[in-house]
Amino acid sequence: MNASLTEHCRRRLKEMEAAGLSRVLRNWESCSARSVCLNGRELLNFSSNDYLGLSTHPRVREALRRGTDETAGAGASRLITGNHPGYVELEKEIVRFKKLESALVFSSGYAAALGTIPAVVGEGDFIVMDKLCHACLVDGARLSGATLRVFPHNNLKRCGELLASCRDRAGTEGNILLVTESIFSMDGDLAPLPDLVNLKKKHGAWLMVDEAHATGVLGKNGRGGAEHFGVEGELEISMGTLSKALGCVGGFICGSKELKELLIHRARSLLFSTGIPHAVCMASAEAVRVARDETSLREALWDNLEFFGAKLGRKLLSPIVPIEIGDERRCMEMADALRAKGLMVPAIRYPTVGRGKARLRVSVSAAHTESDLSSLTAAL
Repeated sequence: MNASLTEHCRRRLKEMEAAGLSRVLRNWESCSARSVCLNGRELLNFSSNDYLGLSTHPRVREALRRGTDETAGAGASRLITGNHPGYVELEKEIVRFKKLESALVFSSGYAAALGTIPAVVGEGDFIVMDKLCHACLVDGARLSGATLRVFPHNNLKRCGELLASCRDRAGTEGNILLVTESIFSMDGDLAPLPDLVNLKKKHGAWLMVDEAHATGVLGKNGRGGAEHFGVEGELEISMGTLSKALGCVGGFICGSKELKELLIHRARSLLFSTGIPHAVCMASAEAVRVARDETSLREALWDNLEFFGAKLGRKLLSPIVPIEIGDERRCMEMADALRAKGLMVPAIRYPTVGRGKARLRVSVSAAHTESDLSSLTAAL
């Protein structure tokens, strides 16, 4: 006979506490890319993915305010009455920004992955994925029913071997989807996109790239890793989010018009989710315009990364800077010590990363000052 659910939960919580894996939801009084107020105390914020500081940008906040003149919610899914004019404007701005044929907005980046992968591949198909891909990509792959094969992080040799094996098994009927991120969310390094493009062509696969942490950050125009590496026309599926450098909320998929139409018919996370409120779409559309037009924000971010990298004695490839600790309890102790010094730096532990691979994850923003970064370096 089962124990009570309460007892089951209590036992599992004790196990996580003993392993140094307890978590807590922190209530903040105010928050921006540069600072956060917790329990009446102002801390320098090195935990936010708001890389350009757009969540508090005057143009974005004004667009949000104007949008609140409409309804507070979308009322239904996009296929019923939830496809309000804000969606049309937002998707138009994403297409202008990304220079791709179409865009489809989801309620989150997680929902975009969960809806897209099972809509594109299924039983009899194959997915080849980098080991460090985000959980949303892994979960989408598992839901699809396709056979999943994982290669060690950025290991091109093993990736090629898996693609070749899958092509042999798939024959002429099965499809292969190669999945990676452009900036990896916990390590801050980049995928070798030109090499992956060559491999997908060689083995007849489709390439899906999650640009969540690269949109607004990489490339001359901030369009992401594909622009950075000059392979924008080589991606079958480009995924992004509005919740990181763009400072808002939601996810999107870019690709061909036919891909968008297929997702409208088959992406369950789109079909069965209420739409994003009009005000959020309007704020997101303005954030896309700001990211495209105000290049000084991206320049400020990279100036900060160059300064911080020089302080650390390493070249930084993205705003995500991991400080590897290893032991989960030690990592928590260091995060607590930094917070006592007025610095908010999250401790990242299993299952977000592998066991024994805990790290402090520093996120740098355009809103930080050199003084902020010097304070963090000294504390570290």
